[in-house]
Amino acid sequence: MTATNVDERSSNQKKHESQNPIQRALIDRFHEQAIRMVGLAKPASILELGCGEGYVLDALVKGGVEAELSGVELDGAAVAKAQARLGAAATVEQQDARKLAADGRRFDMVMMLEVLEHIPEPEQMLPIIEALSNQWLLLSVPWEPIFCALNFARGKNLSRWGNDPDHVNHWTRRGFAKFIGEHFEIIERPGVFPWTMVLARKRG
Repeated sequence: MTATNVDERSSNQKKHESQNPIQRALIDRFHEQAIRMVGLAKPASILELGCGEGYVLDALVKGGVEAELSGVELDGAAVAKAQARLGAAATVEQQDARKLAADGRRFDMVMMLEVLEHIPEPEQMLPIIEALSNQWLLLSVPWEPIFCALNFARGKNLSRWGNDPDHVNHWTRRGFAKFIGEHFEIIERPGVFPWTMVLARKRG
């Protein structure tokens, strides 16, 4: 029997390490817009919830963002990879956002990028995000139904009509803006096709 090499990378790793030039260009655009949104807000401290292996935080570092950078992630293996990638440039912990909020931690900006689509009751995260943020929020999710359609067109998740098996929420661009706008003031919605990104801040 011939041994089969199993790709044990997370879906986040596969996405960010893809050699497909189109996917690379889309991810680079996503990072560029995240850096631009941070530049508009000018936070002194940034927390990324669900930072995975640290790709976005690394992009902020390489993009010249001058802020105290922190990340939390539940997956211990991803935390180790993020720590190795970022070194002293950011603090990454294996931590639950709810405990972080209960401990009274606060940051000028809280980022939650490509995470809310995985959470069964995403509205329960909004008070936690609000509690952790002094003012700013940067949030993103896949832009549906375009995201699924693109997956299907390239032969991914065909039996699910392109839907990622880990995605339990599906927002249109307008629907996500409504979801976030009911709780926060939306400042800008940059173009990051095929994702939806919003820069928002706390009201009052």
